[in-house]
Amino acid sequence: MPAIDEDVPVELNISLEKLRDILVKAREFDLEDFPDEPEPGEDPVSLEDRETLLDAGDDPTEIELRELIEDLNDDEVVDLIAITWIGRGDFDPGDLAGARTLARERHNKRTANYLMGMPTLPDYITEGAAALGWPIENLE
Repeated sequence: MPAIDEDVPVELNISLEKLRDILVKAREFDLEDFPDEPEPGEDPVSLEDRETLLDAGDDPTEIELRELIEDLNDDEVVDLIAITWIGRGDFDPGDLAGARTLARERHNKRTANYLMGMPTLPDYITEGAAALGWPIENLE
């Protein structure tokens, strides 16, 4: 398996612009605060309404992030998953091909849910991209 040349970024099937857009929206999504318990003096019904809205997909940030992911073509989705796994430490940067192969096997219509369910998705994307030679943390 070829080693990663740290001076030459790995060629990706997803553009840095799309990766950056997903990263920015994932950070916004991470900041969403939907408390599990009402604050003192808060109406418990209003809490249920917020949870219902989130479950119903009415949160604009959630909708935008989901659309960004769902609008990717298969090769872009595979790379996004592979980058995320590399950032999470599941794969070494030198095993991008292995990460892509497994991501292609597991990619399905629930990929957005899978990725959005990761509480540290923005960190994984940032770390994975940087490990592949694409430091995107300053692209915002």
